Amino acid sequence: GKVVEGATDLPVEGDERTTVMLRNLPNNYNREMLLAMLDGDGFLGCYDFVYLPIDFKTQACLGYAFVNLVEPSTVPRFWSAFDGFCKWVLPSKKVCSVTWSGPHQGRDAHIERYRNSPVMHSGLPDHCKPAVFENGKRIDFPTPSKTPRAPRIRNYGKSGVAGSSGGGSRGGRSAGGWGGEGGGEVEG
Repeated sequence: GKVVEGATDLPVEGDERTTVMLRNLPNNYNREMLLAMLDGDGFLGCYDFVYLPIDFKTQACLGYAFVNLVEPSTVPRFWSAFDGFCKWVLPSKKVCSVTWSGPHQGRDAHIERYRNSPVMHSGLPDHCKPAVFENGKRIDFPTPSKTPRAPRIRNYGKSGVAGSSGGGSRGGRSAGGWGGEGGGEVEG
C-alpha cells in the first residue's frame, strides 16, 4: 500500500516546520468553532494563520483546516492535543488527525498562496476566507497584489455529479472546479 506523505511523520526535536493540517473535522464546523476549539485547548496566541476551506454552495466545511503555529516548539503539544481529538461542540463521531501541511509551510507561504486566490474575492463572505493573527488577535489579511478572479462554483445536476447538467462539457470540467483552493464540493 501507498504511505500517505506526512501522515506518520510526527514532529521531532529541531523540526522547524510550523504548518499542520487538521483532518476529519465535522462538516458542520465553522471557523469560529475551530478557533474556539484551538483557544479552549490552550493555543490562544500560538497560531498566526487559520484556513478552514468551505464549500461555497452548501456552506459546509470540507473537513480539514490549515493552522500555522508561531513557534516550531509548540507543534508537538498541538499535535498531541488534536491528533485523536473528538470533543466536538456539535454531535459527531469523527476523530481528528493531524498531519504536516504540504507543500506550503509558514504564515508567509500561506499568505502568498491565498492572497490572489479566488477564495479572497470580495464577493465571498469572510468566514470562507483564510484568517491571519498576531498575538492572538485577528488582523487584516494582506491585500492582493492583483484582483482575485471570482470563484467558479460547481453546478450539480440531478445525478449529483459535477458537470452532469448537460451542455458542452470540456473534459468533465465545464462546471469549473479549481483544485486545492477549497470550495466547490464536499469531500466525503
